[in-house]
Amino acid sequence: MKKVFSKEFMIGLVTAISLIILYVGINYLKGINVFKPTNHYFVRMPNVNELHLSSPVYIDGFKVGVVNSIDFHFDSRNFITVEVNLDKQMRVPTGSYFELKSGFTSGASLDLHLNKYVETFYSIGDTIEGTSAQGLMDRASNTILPQVESILPRLDSILQGIQMIVSHPALVKSLEHISASTAALESSSRQLNQILSRDLRPMLTNLNQTTSDLTVFSGKVKQLDFDLTMNKVNSTLQNIDQLSKQLNNQNSSLGLLLNDRSLYDRLDSTASNASQLLLDLRLNPKRYVHFSVF
Repeated sequence: MKKVFSKEFMIGLVTAISLIILYVGINYLKGINVFKPTNHYFVRMPNVNELHLSSPVYIDGFKVGVVNSIDFHFDSRNFITVEVNLDKQMRVPTGSYFELKSGFTSGASLDLHLNKYVETFYSIGDTIEGTSAQGLMDRASNTILPQVESILPRLDSILQGIQMIVSHPALVKSLEHISASTAALESSSRQLNQILSRDLRPMLTNLNQTTSDLTVFSGKVKQLDFDLTMNKVNSTLQNIDQLSKQLNNQNSSLGLLLNDRSLYDRLDSTASNASQLLLDLRLNPKRYVHFSVF
């Protein structure tokens, strides 16, 4: 049977197929789909920090392409040209620009900012301007580090002041006083606990007894007939009121006795005469009393 293909042809075919598979595999690992049509553009970048081949290109976080090549212009040395491959359906409006962003762990990427206010578009292969966004480390070196440098002398002065305060003898004495106060407070607390454990139970017993007595007294008070008591009080007050009226009435006996001036004068004169009579009786008893034995 005659062979259709020679041995050399089969080796060449296998080699060609292997090379194609290797090319496709390498581009696939880079994130490039060789079977998907793309549009290529050139981006003029001032720097390409951490940007590599096959780095992603995003629009609002959505991947639309990859970096295909990075070339440095040795003649001008002013910019670097980055070739990007975008999806075939991706059309870039004029006035759009690329921005280089550095990730913390994922490396750098390009963000495409579209100009949404025009109806004209770049042609395939045109050069588009690119900028470099300030990364996290750049911000730290430009803003935080100068502030830290300005703070360091003050921090040194603060540390020296703290060292002087810590090593000052007054602080040691204050700590000793605080320790002594704490020990005294602990002793007082212990004594208070002893007093409470010894005297608290009798105090509670007395309090319970007092509460019981108050309860009994309250029960007795509840049993009193307040209406009868108040009636008696009212009757007594009425009698006192009548007595007061009689004393103030000049037509009554008590009123005449208290309010008649002539009666008072006569009583006073009678008392004076009686006093003189008793005095004369004491001085001259023979005038009034006669004793006869025989």
